[in-house]
Amino acid sequence: MMAVPGSGLAKGLAVTLRTMTRKNVTAQYPDVQPELPPRSRGVIALFEENCTVCMLCARECPDWCIYIDSHKETVPAAAPGGRERSRNVLDRFAIDFSLCMYCGICIEVCPFDALFWSPEFEYAETDILELTHERDKLREWMWTVPEPPALDPAAEEPKEIAAARKTAEKLQAQRAKEAQAAQQATEPRRTAETRQATEDQRAHKDRTDQQEQQEQKEEEGEA
Repeated sequence: MMAVPGSGLAKGLAVTLRTMTRKNVTAQYPDVQPELPPRSRGVIALFEENCTVCMLCARECPDWCIYIDSHKETVPAAAPGGRERSRNVLDRFAIDFSLCMYCGICIEVCPFDALFWSPEFEYAETDILELTHERDKLREWMWTVPEPPALDPAAEEPKEIAAARKTAEKLQAQRAKEAQAAQQATEPRRTAETRQATEDQRAHKDRTDQQEQQEQKEEEGEA
């Protein structure tokens, strides 16, 4: 079917006429902040406490814009006779946002939930070298990360929460068992102490009665 000559122009003019009848709305940025979608990709925030320096994010980054430095520390044994352990301590975590293409691979591959998307987008700089932000700045952006959406009421409980709940219940049951055992261990001792106290009181009373009887006999003898 051949297109009617001038139909494209007519459609364009129709769009123009419809737009002309609408009221213009100007976004008053930066005085009024825009309402961003919940999953906006602004910057990458770092939750430092969860980072184990596994280097997965730096290795998987296609732009090689993540820089991580760390050192090892020896952790003393938790119990006598145990083995000392070594752990990685994070010294530097920086992201060069002049190279980052916001693909989100680093966030997806992080096995310990140390990286998150933040809707923060006001981080422009006059010098490209200042677009490399260190871990202190990445940690500040962590407070701008929105809460995750609520789960569906019929959804299955997340494995992490289920494991944490089972561990807490097991620990609570163990503590209750230990408290019950300690209470049972102290009950015989308390019973023995109570019995000894009762016998001491009875003996003291007998001595007092004997002393009173003897004093009474002496008084009768003198009379």
